[in-house]
Amino acid sequence: MWNNPRQLNIIASTLYVALLAIALASAGLWLLQRPIFALRTLLIDGDIQHINQLIVRKRVLHKIRGNFFTLNLDSVRVAFEQIPWVRYVSVRRVWPNALIVMLEEYKPLGTWGRNQFVSIDGKVFTANETNDKLPMFSGPIGSAPNVVARYYDFQKWFSPIGAKLEKVTLSPCYAWTIKLTNGMQIELGREHNKDTLSSRARRLLVAWPMLTQHWGNNIKYIDLRYPNGFAIRAIGMRFISDDPKAKKLHP
Repeated sequence: MWNNPRQLNIIASTLYVALLAIALASAGLWLLQRPIFALRTLLIDGDIQHINQLIVRKRVLHKIRGNFFTLNLDSVRVAFEQIPWVRYVSVRRVWPNALIVMLEEYKPLGTWGRNQFVSIDGKVFTANETNDKLPMFSGPIGSAPNVVARYYDFQKWFSPIGAKLEKVTLSPCYAWTIKLTNGMQIELGREHNKDTLSSRARRLLVAWPMLTQHWGNNIKYIDLRYPNGFAIRAIGMRFISDDPKAKKLHP
């Protein structure tokens, strides 16, 4: 081998390349460890109302490890996603030592169950806050999108009554009940087809001027589950319905 110039040249070239690679790796490692690339700035932007500096310091900062080059952006994103109210997170590097985080919060439509919220697009999320001004929603697991969609329907259908929705409930057997801000409760029952609830609502609204003429604001309970009419309960009156099967009791 030592008498073979060709093999000696190959060995020399290989050693040269290896030494060059080691030198470049060492230089790269030295460069990565320079203080200029240590993260010094964390910029948070977006439509945020419930996230502040104290929350970020407590929940996220200790999980950010590495510098501009070595930081794992996915781990930062996951850390921000664990903060209550956070719906969406986008993270990007800014040369040479900054990080920009764009946040999008859930927009609450109402409370869900005992200690959760539901967003305007039907997503249930947990937040360590209370809000008595929001409407209340409840339903079986996985039903939040349907409950929110029906909330918008009920809001539109019953607006002529002159009161807002205070509570929307979907029972375990998938029967609907709503309560209005004037204290009135309306039983809508189960959906047998796509028009079941809307037709029951129309039946009530057609008769609403007559009902308010007789009982004004004294109506406290309405049952729309009858096939041909409805029942009401008001102060000074127990029961009335257009359904021939129902017993009529007048004041």
